[in-house]
Amino acid sequence: MAVRTTEDRRPALSAADPELAALVDAEERLQADTLRLIPSENYVSAAVLEASGTVLQNKYSEGYPGRRYYEGQQVIDQVETLAAERARALFRMDHANVQPYSGSPANLAVYLAFLEPGDTVLGMSLPMGGHLTHGWGVSATGTWFRGVRYGVRRDTGRVDLDEVRDLARAERPKVIFCGGTAVPRVVDFAGFAEIAREVGAVLVADVAHIAGLIAGGAHPSPAPYADVVSTTTHKTLRGPRGAMLLSRAEHAKAIDRAVFPGLQGGPHNQTTAAIAVALKEAAAPEFGAYAHQVVANARALGEELAARGFDLVSGGTDNHLLLIDLTGKDVPGKVAAKALDRAGIVVNHNSVPYDPRKPFDPSGIRIGTPALTSRGVPASQMGAVAQWIDRVVDAARTGDETRISEVRAEVKAMMDACPAPGLPLV
Repeated sequence: MAVRTTEDRRPALSAADPELAALVDAEERLQADTLRLIPSENYVSAAVLEASGTVLQNKYSEGYPGRRYYEGQQVIDQVETLAAERARALFRMDHANVQPYSGSPANLAVYLAFLEPGDTVLGMSLPMGGHLTHGWGVSATGTWFRGVRYGVRRDTGRVDLDEVRDLARAERPKVIFCGGTAVPRVVDFAGFAEIAREVGAVLVADVAHIAGLIAGGAHPSPAPYADVVSTTTHKTLRGPRGAMLLSRAEHAKAIDRAVFPGLQGGPHNQTTAAIAVALKEAAAPEFGAYAHQVVANARALGEELAARGFDLVSGGTDNHLLLIDLTGKDVPGKVAAKALDRAGIVVNHNSVPYDPRKPFDPSGIRIGTPALTSRGVPASQMGAVAQWIDRVVDAARTGDETRISEVRAEVKAMMDACPAPGLPLV
């Protein structure tokens, strides 16, 4: 089938700004031709992509459905209500706010809802797999609030709830975060909830990475345990770049006030519409199959990498994500990530627990299977993926660019055989 031209796909953009249209084309081709293993990236459906670019972009709608500061909201109210209803149903929470612009503002709204400046928050340490907004020092959350951090055990790479409990009893945080950005194991929501109840803290489950797995039944849900659930809407959920806050009914007003007028003005209505589409897709039976396949692929890939001598933090994975310490391969994470990128395998360099190297030049890489699973790559192909990673990491150590180029050609052949959803290339 012939590839459609830029003018066919985006005629108005091509006519108005051919330079920018060419850049969009280049990114489209890059996403089509490369094996995207960054765990926070995915492909949205054509329907989500279309919803993101509708005339809803033209509307200002500060406030909430039925309580706006602008007129002409008859349709927008229905769009936001639909998205919120679908979020509540999918995640089985009392209340949903679908207005946060992204995950960091969503988490900041939690602080505004429940804390005063200087109050204590307990979250996972960033080098151990947590997120900047869980009270880390370079974030506003660690500047305006007192961040106390838990980590993982050296011997297991897993969270030690006894340590979390001891810290909570000693520091008496008002908010406890569980979840993170490089956590390859199941989050024990029940265990965290027990600790939060004991010290009178609000428990916030940050499920940005695993929301799609939760929706698809491939990871336990925080709904019975957490007071608030914070999540982005892309990553494993396969929606647009946005966020949601879900909560128990008693926290609904505090959450809503924190988002608007506390932090934001008018919501991005085109994104709200795309979130609604993604939530509908995530409620379908086939999405459950997708979520379970993401985990199966990650486990298979982890096993294949371990068999090739890669050191997996915590020994493997329960979800979509693998964190790899490359110290034993004698290659820094950043060097490996750049070599893999040249080979068409997109990962990110990442700190590992107790990393002796600096964050911008760490010992590890972080990889995940959401995007390749969206392309239909099966678990049986994870051996090939692991072999490519192994060859490129070794080539990065020896400086063998020829081997990297050979892998690039093989990667493209697999990507051509497994076209990405939502990319209007043909």
